[in-house]
Amino acid sequence: MPLFEIEDKGFLLILGRFEDYLILERACSENTLKAYSSDLRSWYKYCIKHELSPKNLTGDNISRFLTQQAVSGKGKSTIQRNAAVLSSFTRFLAYDGVLESLPLLDPLPKRDEVLPQIMTEGEIQRIINVCEDGTVFGSRDRAVIELAYGIGMRASELCNIKLRDIDAHSGLIYTRGKGGKERAIPYVGGVRKVIDKYIEEVRPKMNKLDLEWLFLSRTGKQMRREFLWQILQKRGKMANISSSRLYPHVLRHTFATHLLRNGMDQRTLQEILGHSSIMTTEKYTHLDTEIHDYYDKYHPRS
Repeated sequence: MPLFEIEDKGFLLILGRFEDYLILERACSENTLKAYSSDLRSWYKYCIKHELSPKNLTGDNISRFLTQQAVSGKGKSTIQRNAAVLSSFTRFLAYDGVLESLPLLDPLPKRDEVLPQIMTEGEIQRIINVCEDGTVFGSRDRAVIELAYGIGMRASELCNIKLRDIDAHSGLIYTRGKGGKERAIPYVGGVRKVIDKYIEEVRPKMNKLDLEWLFLSRTGKQMRREFLWQILQKRGKMANISSSRLYPHVLRHTFATHLLRNGMDQRTLQEILGHSSIMTTEKYTHLDTEIHDYYDKYHPRS
C-alpha cells in the first residue's frame, strides 16, 4: 500500500519505491512508516501550494519549507523530524538515480532537551489498586499495567505479544523492537504471578475469536496502542494522577528510572530496553539526577 494517494503518478511511483526501501532495506516499523507518510504529505502539500515539483529537493526549498512549518506553529521536535525525513528521502532519491547529487542542507534544528515524565512507586501502586474492581476488564487492565511497568516494553511491543512469545518455563518474553530486533526480557516475581493468573483465569473469558494475542479488547480483538492509552487514562484518573503523565510510554520511562535508582547498571538496562545506543539509556541517569537536585533544592527536610 503506498504511503499516500496523490494525483502526481510519477511522484507516487517514487514514493512506492521509497516505501519498499524503508521496509525491505531499513526494516522500518509501521509507526515509522506513518511518520514518514505524514511528513512527506506535508512536503507535497507545500510544493503544490507554491507551484514546486516535490522532486525538487534543493537546500533552499527545504529550508523555506521548514521555515514555513515554524511560522505555522509547529514545534521544534516536529520540524526536526521533518528535516530528518526529507534528508533521508533525498539520500534515497540519489541512491535511486532520481537526483544526480545530494543537495546541501542546513544543519538540523536543535531539539529542545525534554526529560521524560515518570511516576512514583506510590502512583504505580495506586493505579494497580484501582484495577482491582472484581471485573474481567479490571484484571486485564492490571495485567497490562503490571507488564508494561514490570518489564519496560514499548506500547507497540506490548500490543503485539502472542502467547507463543511467552516462555513460562524459563520466565522470558520474546519481542521484536525497532528495526525488527528480537530480544528476550525476563518476567519474574509478582509480575509473573499476575500474568500467569491472567492467562489461566481471565483471558479465556475474553478470547471470543480464538486469537493468539496476549491482550484483547472488549470485543475480543487484538489490543491496539490507542486502547492501551485509554486504559492508562481511565485508571490513572481514577487514581488521581495528572493526565500529563497518563500515556503508555511513561510506564517504560518509570521502569527504567526506578531500576537505575535501585542499582542496575546502564549496560544491562540498555539490553532490557532494546536501545541500540547507550546514550539513549543515559537519559534516565540524567532524569534521576535532576529529580534528586529538585528534592535537595525544595524539600524542607533535605
